Amino acid sequence: MTHTHPPFGRALCAMITPFTASGALDLDGAQRLADRLVTEGCDGLVLSGTTGESPTTSDAEKAALIRAVREAVGERASLVAGVGTFDTRHTVELALEAEKSGADGLLVVSPYYSKPPQDALEAHFREIADASGLPVLLYDIPGRTGTRIEPDTMIRLAEHPRIVGVKDCSYDFLAAQKVFFRTDLAYYAGCEEHNLALYAVGGAGYISTVANVIPRHLRAVLDAFEAGDTAQAARLQQQATELIESMMAAGLPGTVTAKSLLNGLGLPAGPVRAPLRPADREAASRLRTAYDRLTAA
Repeated sequence: MTHTHPPFGRALCAMITPFTASGALDLDGAQRLADRLVTEGCDGLVLSGTTGESPTTSDAEKAALIRAVREAVGERASLVAGVGTFDTRHTVELALEAEKSGADGLLVVSPYYSKPPQDALEAHFREIADASGLPVLLYDIPGRTGTRIEPDTMIRLAEHPRIVGVKDCSYDFLAAQKVFFRTDLAYYAGCEEHNLALYAVGGAGYISTVANVIPRHLRAVLDAFEAGDTAQAARLQQQATELIESMMAAGLPGTVTAKSLLNGLGLPAGPVRAPLRPADREAASRLRTAYDRLTAA
């Protein structure tokens, strides 16, 4: 079972990037949110991932965010920096800057838009893993990138000493099991509905957008399973289903839904950056209803 010693902890939040009302990077808000997430049970934070609006933040903003969050959480949590782009050279530059800024690991998504074949994809990941001293999580999310990291490619990449795990958004549960039973890669669920199922068969944990708003509840699912109370783990996972669906499968990006809820709760978030648009009043009301039902349970 790979979740005995996961490289970055078990319960990771794919943290939103707070902005001010004018759209500037809100480092104070990022520090306050990060501290809350860690206090509420997150072992690690993923910065500048999909949820962190990485396509719209500058390289300087990404580095400043890492430094600010490290200052806020110290060594209480792992910090994994999203550095993936569609340009290998630029990704290497971001990886090196993340290392200098205090990250503990790198999240590297498949290059999007250009759709490289598997041999080129493998070379891309190896070049980034060779470039810095930080451990690497591969980010497999073909629904966004257009390119799957095929299981056989994963198995070959697992031979690299600094490629240590995967954030899995492939929706291919069989392939995930095939890879982590044939390698030492730590598999993190990237789709909240898979959190418990993947963990139960040996996954490392999760990297969750929904954890921005219910970090303690999602952590409790894994804690119950670890304690041997599988029925309670299942109940807690099921209780979160309505909110997971409302945030992740109702037509709006998770960044938009997470920021809507955080803003409504008076927590640091702020606006989204274009081309994203905020949730309208009706969507915000549905999200809050689902959140209130869960937290009142």
